[in-house]
Amino acid sequence: MAVLPGRLRRRLTIAFVLVAGVSTAALAIGSYLLVQRARFDDSLSRASADVHYQLVLAQQFLPLDNREALLESFRNSGRQVFLAAPESGLVRPQTSAVAAQGQIAYERTADHRLIVGGQIPGATIQLYVIYEEARIHQDLAQLRNALAGGWILIVILAALIGRSLARRTLEPVGRASNAALAVAEGLLATRLPVQGRDEFGTWAESFNRMAEALEAKIARERQFTADVAHELRTPVTALVAAASLLREHLDAIPAEAHRPAQLLVADVVRLRHLVDELMEISRLDGGRETVTPQRLELLSFVNAIVLSRGWEAEVTGDPAPVDLDPRRLERLVANLIANAVEHGRREVRVFVSVSSIKVTDRGPGIAPEHLPHLFERFYKADRARGGPGSGLGLAIAHENARLLGGELHVSSEPGAGSEFTFTLPVTKR
Repeated sequence: MAVLPGRLRRRLTIAFVLVAGVSTAALAIGSYLLVQRARFDDSLSRASADVHYQLVLAQQFLPLDNREALLESFRNSGRQVFLAAPESGLVRPQTSAVAAQGQIAYERTADHRLIVGGQIPGATIQLYVIYEEARIHQDLAQLRNALAGGWILIVILAALIGRSLARRTLEPVGRASNAALAVAEGLLATRLPVQGRDEFGTWAESFNRMAEALEAKIARERQFTADVAHELRTPVTALVAAASLLREHLDAIPAEAHRPAQLLVADVVRLRHLVDELMEISRLDGGRETVTPQRLELLSFVNAIVLSRGWEAEVTGDPAPVDLDPRRLERLVANLIANAVEHGRREVRVFVSVSSIKVTDRGPGIAPEHLPHLFERFYKADRARGGPGSGLGLAIAHENARLLGGELHVSSEPGAGSEFTFTLPVTKR
């Protein structure tokens, strides 16, 4: 299963989009506000200059006995004007107060109009001119839409660019993750390509050195195991022969030596099994075990394994024909049933189907914290499942399952028993 840094890639892409989006939004909003202020200030400046001139012209109509003549003159010039007393309420009180002090006053209305005016020199009446700013608002709306569209486009481009950069940046991380997973699965020859002299290149070199050291160490350990097993085989064979002879003459041994003799025979048998298992482990590690598939009828095959060893186990299921290596399958199934008989001790059942072989027992079960380590070599869960075994049986079963192309799983509940399932790599034909 490949390990892809999907979450980190998404986080980097999102971060890139956020930076680009926030920066662009700040620039767009700032630009819009600057343009808006410039346009409104320019409009007000032009209007103020015009009103100042109009107030000087209005002074010629003093005294204002005929206001209509004054207003008519402004209308003829195309301006919208009105006269207002300071307390008339035609403009806001703040605007009227500023105009009463002899200054140019202004206010803007909700319908996009600018009202600018002041007090006519030498009179108490205030003159106000109305200017339309709808065009300014239309221009600002177009600018706002253009900036919003540009922002959306930049965010989309940032997402595409960020995704591409994140993928290229994290590609070495993905390769390293896959390489680490391969090493964890036993592919010790896995190495990373060293590309460039950046941090990833240094990382790849460090990983390769670590993998080489690990491969060399494991190779030494495997060779040591093979050498020990090989050196022990000859003396253990002699011990087994002597123990067999001793077992045949147990009745002739004095009573006080009878029990020690029995223990000696049992320990020699255990030692022989351990040496055999060490030899098999060394062959599996060395890749010297081959797989030769043959047509088998599963139910009969498993029944024969149970009967040949005299185990009390119930075998049921579907008589499914499959193509598997009988020697590897026998080793796997025998180890699983032996484990159930030895540790489960009661109600051992084997169910055979077209897709799996399940071995269950009603023993004390296994604590959850031990389940991930059951297929490790020499691992024993606890005293309840310690027994006389070497701790290699399930590891050998797991290696044989891998050689056959299947998978081996375990589930257990303390006090309720355990279930080992070998998932077959073939289907019924």
